[in-house]
Amino acid sequence: MSKKKRAGKSSPSASSGPEAPKGLTRRGFLGSSAAAGGVALAAGKVQAASPKTLPAKKASLTLTVNGKQRHLQAEPRLTLLRALRNELDITGPKEICDRGACGGCSVHVDGKLVNACMMLAVDAAGKKILTVEGLSAHGKLHPLQAEFVKLDALQCGFCTPGMVMACKTILDEHKSPDLVTIKKGLRGNICRCGTYPRIFAAVQAASKQA
Repeated sequence: MSKKKRAGKSSPSASSGPEAPKGLTRRGFLGSSAAAGGVALAAGKVQAASPKTLPAKKASLTLTVNGKQRHLQAEPRLTLLRALRNELDITGPKEICDRGACGGCSVHVDGKLVNACMMLAVDAAGKKILTVEGLSAHGKLHPLQAEFVKLDALQCGFCTPGMVMACKTILDEHKSPDLVTIKKGLRGNICRCGTYPRIFAAVQAASKQA
């Protein structure tokens, strides 16, 4: 009988385990931890947003655009595209994608085709910049421009200035470009209206005049 009573008894430590501190439950502990974490994150956001961003100082800058020296005050972060359009009122290059993907802002810098949205204005100082406005001379269109008009190689015209500059690069590098060469030369320029066949024809027609 005594053995049965001893077997039936269980030690307090085995059945109930260590006693939990009074006044604090597992749910309460998790809730207070989450609240403390939220406060810490909020404090971090406030600290991150508190410093004020000071405007960059402007500096005098001289750009040679279409054969003329142009003076402006520009921040170091100003792109060549925005310097041309917003500061010098040269609006031929278009701001479309602003990431060098469409070619709408194409200009020549020292004879090389450049996406003006991807170049800082300060990096263009001392170099010769040519935009679509500088192609015509004495009121006469460049042969390439004339062929664009003649063959109606545009629709909305928004991509046309950059497209013309890219086409001029092809003619500068190839006297009689074939269709494959023209397509390769225009792979960085997008025409959303789809006038590519007429653009190709305009380049070939202008090459014969040159």
